[in-house]
Amino acid sequence: MKYVNNFFLILLLITSWLIQAQELPPIKNYSSKIYGAENQNWAISQSSEKYIYIANNSGLLEFNGANWKLYPTPNNTIIRSVNVIGNRIYTGCYMDFGYWVKNEFDTLDYTSLSTKLNVPLIEDEQFWNILKFDNWVLFQSLNRIYIYNSIDESFKIINSKTTLTKVFKVDESIYFQKMNDGIYKIEKGVEVLISNNPIVQNNILVNIFSFNKSIVLLTQEKGFYFLDNESLSKWEIPFNSEISQLSVYSGIQLLNGDFVLGTISNGIYRLDKNGEILQKMNQENGLNNHTILSMFEDIDQNLWLGLDNGVSIVNLNSPFKVYNDKNGKIGTVNASAIFNDNLYLGTNQGLFYKKLNSDAGFKFIETTNGPVWFLKIYDNSLFCGHNTGTFIIDDNKATLISNEMGAWDIKPLNNKNLLLQGNYNGLTVLEKIDNKWKFRNKIEGFDISSRFFELTPNNELFVSHEYKGVFKLSINKEFTKVEKYATETSAPKGLKSSIVNYNNNIFYTSKQGIFTYNLRQQKFVKDTILSDKFLLNDTYISGKLIVDATTNTLWGFTTNNIVYFSPGKLNNTLKTVKISLPAPVRSDIPGYESLSHLKDKLYLFGTSQGYIILDLDKLNNIEFKIYINTIEKSILNVNAERKQVSLKNDGEFIFRENNLFFSYGVPEYDAYSEVNYQYQLEGIYNGWSNWTRESEVSFKNLPYGNYTFKVKAKKGNNFSTNIASYSFRIKRPWYISNPLLFIYVTLFMALLFMVHLLYRRYYAKQKQKLMDKKQREFTVSKLESEKVIMKLKNEKLLNEIEMKTKDLSVSTMNIINKNELLNVIKEELLQNKDENKIKSVLKIINKSIANDSNWELFQEAFNNADSDFLKKMKSLHTSLTPNDLRLSAYLRLNLSSKEIAPLLNISARSVEIKRYRLRKKMDLPHEKSLVEYILEI
Repeated sequence: MKYVNNFFLILLLITSWLIQAQELPPIKNYSSKIYGAENQNWAISQSSEKYIYIANNSGLLEFNGANWKLYPTPNNTIIRSVNVIGNRIYTGCYMDFGYWVKNEFDTLDYTSLSTKLNVPLIEDEQFWNILKFDNWVLFQSLNRIYIYNSIDESFKIINSKTTLTKVFKVDESIYFQKMNDGIYKIEKGVEVLISNNPIVQNNILVNIFSFNKSIVLLTQEKGFYFLDNESLSKWEIPFNSEISQLSVYSGIQLLNGDFVLGTISNGIYRLDKNGEILQKMNQENGLNNHTILSMFEDIDQNLWLGLDNGVSIVNLNSPFKVYNDKNGKIGTVNASAIFNDNLYLGTNQGLFYKKLNSDAGFKFIETTNGPVWFLKIYDNSLFCGHNTGTFIIDDNKATLISNEMGAWDIKPLNNKNLLLQGNYNGLTVLEKIDNKWKFRNKIEGFDISSRFFELTPNNELFVSHEYKGVFKLSINKEFTKVEKYATETSAPKGLKSSIVNYNNNIFYTSKQGIFTYNLRQQKFVKDTILSDKFLLNDTYISGKLIVDATTNTLWGFTTNNIVYFSPGKLNNTLKTVKISLPAPVRSDIPGYESLSHLKDKLYLFGTSQGYIILDLDKLNNIEFKIYINTIEKSILNVNAERKQVSLKNDGEFIFRENNLFFSYGVPEYDAYSEVNYQYQLEGIYNGWSNWTRESEVSFKNLPYGNYTFKVKAKKGNNFSTNIASYSFRIKRPWYISNPLLFIYVTLFMALLFMVHLLYRRYYAKQKQKLMDKKQREFTVSKLESEKVIMKLKNEKLLNEIEMKTKDLSVSTMNIINKNELLNVIKEELLQNKDENKIKSVLKIINKSIANDSNWELFQEAFNNADSDFLKKMKSLHTSLTPNDLRLSAYLRLNLSSKEIAPLLNISARSVEIKRYRLRKKMDLPHEKSLVEYILEI
């Protein structure tokens, strides 16, 4: 027996090692620090809103997908059981059982049912299971089954003299086990013995299942048995060899018919309908703990595990399976391939392989230490591009065919026996000779690292270098020398860029987008449609594109998604499909992503800790909703506790409580899907916020008014089917309430009236002052205007006098000149001896010289120029004769005696005499000049 036990111990150790090679569904773990309660979790259930409820040592845990909340029991004891039935969450704990119901604040209130019993509870009684059956709810302790009628709230009690291990619901029947007694069934409220077989008397039943129209019993240590009437028969399955060494504590049957067994110290085992082991999961390959206390399959077929230390979620229906190399034995996967029924992984540590669909561990292929850059199948040979060169792989043997350092990739040439290879220091050619591939030559003239390269139909070669850009090379026909090369400026260089040939189109991808080489234009042209599809609602992380020739698809990688393009069925337009797998979850190396097609719609993606397998057939868009979980309010700048707000109706808050805190979430539990939220507060921030992973938001010091808070969610590339909203109003502060506003208005009107009167008086005075001032200003202005007018008139008169004086001077000079001329003519005539002949002429001349009309004309002109002078002279000197006045006028014009003489028709001497006589008549002093005096008048 000792040797047998040792054999099984060794078998278990081997099994643990084999687990390392399993491809498992995604697992998400929650430790006690995250959910804020104790380690042990005894039961799990789910509400119609998809909220998860867990029976924990500290109380009832509620998880809404974003936040955990703990509800301690009223007696502060361990909750052993939980079951959500309708809108009630039934729980059982130490010496109490009852239910929780959500109140208006969306928090849970507890109602005890044990207090309604007519009999006391048994000392130290705990309730380990809760089941629903029609309108009845069954609470099972180790001593009794309490059957509660949810309609009339009555109770029935089934007692047991031995330990009641568990109660089970199978189809429409209720079964329970009494240790050392047998299996019973409840019929019409009465227990009926079904079987007292020693197997069920002495072995604890973990669960009872309905399977292929039979009843199957799962025991803690003896495995599965069929129950047929009262007889038991062993279910002979491959797992029996292992289950005998396990202690099964919990077990469930999944919706698809598979069985999951939770053990005390070996994690979980998943079996198919034939009893074959599908998966083994424990702490070594992803779970929080080895001991499984409870299990639950939720609405979305996620498996919840209540552990002895924490909570784990296994996404059984996920399109992803994960091989996680936690111990780093394999390393970062740079390339993968399936060849001769082997799965090969090229990593940064070398080349590994295992048999396809085998749980055996990966084995290392000797001589391949170091980074592997590519794995490609060509000509029925598997090529391995390595840091040290190029290998041909045959099962577990690697043969070096080229020692040119750093083999990045290979591409076939027109000659099927030739391969073009990119290396660290340029390009080389491989050739098949005698059915063996060998190194032929290095292509001279180009020594730049050639990780990405493609040939055009015109036999031009493009080489992409993320730091130096894209080079366009012309190579001779023998592929021995680069004749010329130049940088292709139409392809913007950038980090993590690449170049690839897909469906005879050369695509170049960088941070600026996806570019297509146009043969006619001989340049790269940005494909805006493809670029937009590639980065729609996403950000650039890598330009590496991978072609899967088997399915004719083109794959790319962004921050939040894996993207693949495929040709349309009716045209050449590429169809785009985005698969939500964020870069942190992928855990790959940007720019060094790897992908290979396994079979059907299965793909393998390399990661830094192993690989992920994607099943496209399992991709589905599960509809989901977002819920506002809690709303709290508080007072600004006061260290007061937050108060919860009712979610039942629209809210109304006093002005001081204008700080609101919203918590919301999506009850979705995919390990690889990130939930992002976007919110808006209509009434102040009408635009939507940026997408964020935060499931809480606060608005502080909101002004009074009406608001509507809205929030929506995005899980991967899918949006919530609803927009959760909450409308509320913040009242005006007391100092602007309606009564005070009426008082303010009344006082304001009175104040306005008083101000109006005061202003009226003030402005009346100001108006009078202004009028007086304006009158004064007008008078001064009028005087100034009159003065200006007078000045203008004087200037005009002076101008007129000047003009008239000028005219008078001209007229006077004309008269003077005329008389002088006549006197000259007269003297000439007087020299003629014949007086009789000239007598008549002299008479005419004398008459013309003595003509008074000249004086009259002169007098009229002089009066126009100086109208007051003659009057003043006459008034000052009344004795003056007309001739005296005439002489005075000539003197007023400042004429000399010689000029006056012709005017008076006398000699200059006679003029002097007349002037002397004039002085006498004026009685002028001797020193006073006559002309000066006349000019002063």
